[in-house]
Amino acid sequence: MAKDTEVAEHGEFSAKDYHDPPPAPLIDAEELTQWSFYRALIAEFIATLLFLYITVLTVIGYKSQVDPLKNTDACGGVGLLGIAWAFGGMIFILVYCTAGISGGHINPAVTFGLFLARKVSLIRAVMYMVAQCLGAICGVGLVKGFHKSYYVRYGGGANELADGYNKGTGLGAEIIGTFVLVYTVFSATDPKRNARDSHVPVLAPLPIGFAVFMVHLATIPITGTGINPARSFGAAVIYNKDKAWDDQEPLKLWDHSEAQLSVVCYYEDHEMKNMVFPNE
Repeated sequence: MAKDTEVAEHGEFSAKDYHDPPPAPLIDAEELTQWSFYRALIAEFIATLLFLYITVLTVIGYKSQVDPLKNTDACGGVGLLGIAWAFGGMIFILVYCTAGISGGHINPAVTFGLFLARKVSLIRAVMYMVAQCLGAICGVGLVKGFHKSYYVRYGGGANELADGYNKGTGLGAEIIGTFVLVYTVFSATDPKRNARDSHVPVLAPLPIGFAVFMVHLATIPITGTGINPARSFGAAVIYNKDKAWDDQEPLKLWDHSEAQLSVVCYYEDHEMKNMVFPNE
């Protein structure tokens, strides 16, 4: 009897409907009067600053370690794997630390995707992007200030298209990479999954960081990986060389286009699943 009751309870629980939270208003002027809004902006600024500082230092340090004029060991330095771990690991740490304050975006493409999905208002989305870009500029500025000779000598950590690849190939790499990241963000933060599985909110930073890690493994040899427009913009502003600007201009447009495509694909898949399995 007790077992039947338990099964019935589980059946009732699994059949409960779940309603998505209401969409964020397009314009929410009331946000401007709330301290939590400005605290979120500060969190995005600091998180992006730290992200750029650590990752750009890693890139420059690696180039210094494999410089044939300084080191004859071709296998010296952290290598491609180490750079990818630096990017993915920092995203994991920073998303975990800031998720409860700002949502842990740290990427204008992610913010833009969440805006299209009506998860954040237009005001919050624009201000987040501004804070992220300013944080990126300041983070790279700190790198240049502390290690100016290395910074200039080894390219400032700016994204540049590798020799042997054309811009079409670079676009393709960035399209797929940004899609993987934004789609993972939507899947990891889906409120329906959070309601069903209590451990999902705690583990959400892990798949996001791992997605960043995997995308960097695939695209660093092609474009240096520009799936984060703030990272590319901040490095280009401080380094300020023509090639850094020329190579990233078309890529940033595609980052935002792929954010749109990720939103459409995720919610189309979500709606189709609801039609086939309405109680899941």
